[in-house]
Amino acid sequence: MKEKRSTRKTYLYIKRTWTLYLMLLLPVAFALVFRYLPMTNISMAFKEYNMFKGVWASEWSDPIFKWFQRAFHTKDFWLALRNTLMLNGLDLIFGFPLPIILAILLNELAFKRYKKITQTIVYLPHFLSWIIISGIAKQLFAPRTGVVNILIGRSGGAPIDFLQESGLYVATYIALGLWKEMGWNTIIYLAAITGINPELYEAAEVDGATRLRKIWHITLPGIRSTIVVLLIMNMGRILGSEFDRPYAMQNGLVMNVADVLSTYVYRVGIRGSQFSLTAAIGLFQSVICVVFLFAANAIAKRFGERGIW
Repeated sequence: MKEKRSTRKTYLYIKRTWTLYLMLLLPVAFALVFRYLPMTNISMAFKEYNMFKGVWASEWSDPIFKWFQRAFHTKDFWLALRNTLMLNGLDLIFGFPLPIILAILLNELAFKRYKKITQTIVYLPHFLSWIIISGIAKQLFAPRTGVVNILIGRSGGAPIDFLQESGLYVATYIALGLWKEMGWNTIIYLAAITGINPELYEAAEVDGATRLRKIWHITLPGIRSTIVVLLIMNMGRILGSEFDRPYAMQNGLVMNVADVLSTYVYRVGIRGSQFSLTAAIGLFQSVICVVFLFAANAIAKRFGERGIW
């Protein structure tokens, strides 16, 4: 009888929700075809890849970890790895708290019209490509003709090579990244803040809490779970690096701090037709990112948070 009831419930459930599963088929098929199926080409990292033979017909490397050894014994690889960790780490240190602060400040604004105008202004840079932003930066920070250096010169100072000196390049790189993405990332935090019960603020106000006290004891604890989840996801991307941002901004004078893994792979692997080397470095990046992701999730759970799974 129990089996019949269970079968009956399953049948009724499927009959009631079959349209939802039908709608789910397309995104599942998309993920399988364009996300999981290409993962079979990971074997390229362990083969002597020949584009005319294809991945499966190409011979296995001897030794099997040949391309990993070649990458690890290259000085430029370790330089690119160091720069990737440094730039992504600075992005995380300075870029992660700013959207939280901006979201809290926007939430505290009393004038709704001014709040909407401010939101629009800070969101807009996100929609500009890094090619456009790098062009603007090169015009603004040019040593002789840039607006910034013209103003510095009129103030009695000497021209500054913002994009041609290693330390200043890193600072400019991080600052432009903060300016571009800070406003867009506040959307998630603003959405989390709107989910906080307004009665908590009213009760705190009755008890005489100041605005800073309400932020510290209500707003921040209310969005803590969102902060932790986004921090874990950012930790999972600590070794991953976008291509357009460093490639558009780097130049020959700052390659010691501007060359990251993505540009190294493009220059040495793709342009040099070393596709197996490219696959090996990409697999190395992915494995390290997964390790960081699991570690960050485990640490979050150790401190009592839910994590992302």
